[in-house]
Amino acid sequence: MSSGMVHGRMAEDSSSFVVFAALAGNLAIAATKFAAAWWTGSSAMLSEAIHSTVDTSNQGLLLLGRHRASRPADASHPFGYGMEMYFWAFIVALLIFSLGGAVSVYEGVHKLNHPHPVEHPAVNFAVLAVTVLIEGYTLRLAWKKLKQRFPGRSPWQALRSSKDPSVFAVLCEDAAAIIGLLCAAVGLGLAYFLDAPVFDGLGSIAIGAVLVGAAAVLARETLSLLTGEAASPEILREVRTVMARHPDVVEAPEILSMQLGPNEVMLAISIDFRNELDAESVEQVSRDLTSTLERAHPSIKRVYLRPIETDGDRQDRAGTVRK
Repeated sequence: MSSGMVHGRMAEDSSSFVVFAALAGNLAIAATKFAAAWWTGSSAMLSEAIHSTVDTSNQGLLLLGRHRASRPADASHPFGYGMEMYFWAFIVALLIFSLGGAVSVYEGVHKLNHPHPVEHPAVNFAVLAVTVLIEGYTLRLAWKKLKQRFPGRSPWQALRSSKDPSVFAVLCEDAAAIIGLLCAAVGLGLAYFLDAPVFDGLGSIAIGAVLVGAAAVLARETLSLLTGEAASPEILREVRTVMARHPDVVEAPEILSMQLGPNEVMLAISIDFRNELDAESVEQVSRDLTSTLERAHPSIKRVYLRPIETDGDRQDRAGTVRK
């Protein structure tokens, strides 16, 4: 097995572990929050319970997407099914928006129109404290995975650079979850200490707004990948370096790329070879370039090279003929 295949398999296993950890944590959290919301009558806690339920289903969808995206290429999908992962990630964004954000806002508005005091506040605060620890752990796992892939970058830069939605979706969800927990804690605290249930409803609305924002970020990132996003700048820099250093390449004026999956990139390169090369030599150089590019980065799986003829080449040959 090649080093690129090993690297891809390790990356896939690591990403799956992040999703499984988030799924297990959210499943336990959702059950606890529903029990606390039923016992205390807190709208903010009910919104958090809905949020955790949506997150649990989202992790299930991400695992389904990863499984379906791993299917080998066939006649109907000659480039494989890797981009299907982006489809399921986009569905996740829609679920966060509709079932998470919209329902939380509705619950908050309902609480504002029909306020009732929050009972047993200690239960809510205990659940929130435990939930922060669990969400913080899964957030740390997702951030650690991204940090390994993009060292020295901020969380936002790493999220924008990642091509693996099973990791950046968990990071986005968990970050939104922690912010939502803080909104719930503030809303519940004000509702209890000021004896003003309206703050519980406002906390629920704030949670909904956070989820809508997280859904918008996730949808934007996955939509870009779903519609044929180019490879990362670092991969393209490595490709240009390989082209520039090869002695038989005059220039590569057009380098096209597309992300076919979290760990799969396709390249289509137009190359101006040296005029002295015959057809057999061009074939050999093309094979060498292909293997060099695939070794340069483990995500480069498909390389298509197209020899071209520039105006300078035509002028050189025309001058040679006239002589």
